Amino acid sequence: MTAHMPASPAKPLSAQSTTAQAISPWVYVRLVLVAFLWGGTFIAGRVVAQQVPHLIAAALRFAMAVPLLLLLAWKMEGGLPRLTRSQLLSTFALGLTGIFLYNICFFAALSRMPAGRTALFVALNPVMTALFLAMFFRERIGAFKWAGIVMAFIGAAIIITRGDLAGAWRDITQSIGYGEALMFCAISAWAGYTIIGRHALKGLSPVAATTYAALWGLLLLGTCAVFEAAAGGPTRFAWHIWAAIAYLGIFGTVVGFIWYYEGVKAIGPARTAVFNNLVPVFGILLAALLLSEPVLVSMIVGGALVIGGVTLTNWQR
Repeated sequence: MTAHMPASPAKPLSAQSTTAQAISPWVYVRLVLVAFLWGGTFIAGRVVAQQVPHLIAAALRFAMAVPLLLLLAWKMEGGLPRLTRSQLLSTFALGLTGIFLYNICFFAALSRMPAGRTALFVALNPVMTALFLAMFFRERIGAFKWAGIVMAFIGAAIIITRGDLAGAWRDITQSIGYGEALMFCAISAWAGYTIIGRHALKGLSPVAATTYAALWGLLLLGTCAVFEAAAGGPTRFAWHIWAAIAYLGIFGTVVGFIWYYEGVKAIGPARTAVFNNLVPVFGILLAALLLSEPVLVSMIVGGALVIGGVTLTNWQR
């Protein structure tokens, strides 16, 4: 995953039906490409994580992304608005959860896990968000959502245990290692980012909220990366490492965000979010093609259950 925007309000049904006929097919093409780009972030992240310390990698990613996000905010909205005290705290919380914590766990997990396997974990993000909303905000979960949550976690269990649920029951350490624990922390951080964006931000556009979050995240990451570099981190990288970092910052963050935002404006956030289910599919395929990672039967079965569960969790009756 990347620095995406918090959810924005859906258009009324009447407005959606009025504009439905005017929607360009390129909107859907670009949303598929967004899923492809975000699937590619796991391959680029895997390449970077094996060579670059995690804090330095994350800081470099957003050092490339932030100037482009600032340019985007200026071009689309004439610049960034001044923040109220509440907005200042909210955007800091976004940067802490969705940029700082998520990316540290993301790179740390990718240094220990295959890219395709990691991509399937990220598919649990909407399910974790729904659970957190129910636990901390008393949001009601209907039968469809509960069915989706159970289905998604069964799929995740199959993925995590590589299909050996009985063996995991006897010895859980055979299935869940440090990388898996880090990915659970990552998706929990992203769930927090999503909830903060949904409930705490008032009067900020998705572009402004994401740019401020990226600025806060870069400040936190950059500060920590200085100490990591001073402790003996590498300062020179091969060209393919820089290419992977550029991909993460430019295509995985900024280009993906622009096209995703255009999709939200054209067809609404609920319909746009459905395309996120393609991200782990592209992640697995690209990992197999570019990194020669094996595609296990447990990944296919478990991934299908996770995607089906996510679809039910987000079902709008």
